[in-house]
Amino acid sequence: MIKKRFKKFTIAVISLLIIVLFGGIYLFLDISSFIKKPFRPGSPEQTLTILPGQSLKAIAEHLENQSIISNKFYFSIYTKIKKAGKKLQAGEYVLSGSKSPEEILDILVSGRVKLYRVTLPEGVTIKEIAGLIQKEGLCDSEKFTALCQNPALIKKLEIQALSLEGYLFPDTYFFSRQNTCEDIIIAMAGRFKAVFTEARQKRAKEMGFSIHEILTLASIIEKETGAAAERPLISSVFHNRLKKNMRLESDPTVIYGIEDFDGNIKKTHLQTRTEYNTYQITGLPPGPIASPGALSLEAALYPAESRYLFFVSKNDTTHYFSETFEEHKKAVTRYQLKR
Repeated sequence: MIKKRFKKFTIAVISLLIIVLFGGIYLFLDISSFIKKPFRPGSPEQTLTILPGQSLKAIAEHLENQSIISNKFYFSIYTKIKKAGKKLQAGEYVLSGSKSPEEILDILVSGRVKLYRVTLPEGVTIKEIAGLIQKEGLCDSEKFTALCQNPALIKKLEIQALSLEGYLFPDTYFFSRQNTCEDIIIAMAGRFKAVFTEARQKRAKEMGFSIHEILTLASIIEKETGAAAERPLISSVFHNRLKKNMRLESDPTVIYGIEDFDGNIKKTHLQTRTEYNTYQITGLPPGPIASPGALSLEAALYPAESRYLFFVSKNDTTHYFSETFEEHKKAVTRYQLKR
């Protein structure tokens, strides 16, 4: 009797083991197929956000609900097998059912979050940069502007200035929602430092200028002309004037000092003394009026050899250069007064 019961028990155990074994093999094969096969090939990409501290279960459910994967249970098992449950990074991701669960897990573990492209044109101001950053939803413009004037952050960046105006280098950047406002500013200021190399720092010192002064001059050059070839000549005019202790008389500096400028510079603007009105002050203004590009920095450091002291717009993005005031007056009459 006991032998029969033992035999039945043994058969039952063996049967159960066989069932478990084959079930395990089936599950393994099914999961192996699952991780390699996209759920919905050709499906469009969508943005999915993983919150800090979100559980694997919640993430898997979210992926399934958005039809990015077909089986949240399999995805959870695969993630645990890979020991990646605690490696999933929070952030905003661009995913779709056209990617396999294996690819999706790799993206989530490596933190390849959605990036927002921000391009700063040459000659932009902090105010304009703040607007571009806010437009992408990366940082509030007022907060961004305030940080650019924050003494603690400026000191942290080892910049000798009261504001970061001019120090945020014009370039194309990529940021994620995880980047803080400070991260963005640090990246832009870091790019400036990379561009203003030791060789350029040495050149500025040889010329008798500080980095801040060269950056200020470069920003004026940047705003004065859109013609790259003219920058060294524009620079030569300003350098020649500085050497002669002549006022720079640059309209862009006047405009920078006007609050809510409406686009029309008037005689009264030129006659109103501000710290940026180079028709009223001698020498450089207290700081940059925009972010100059590499060509303007180079022009400020390596001006053309000339005796020019004046230039006037020809209204075609280029200028007419003069050595004397008499010649300059004739050029103004010809190009500005149309006589």
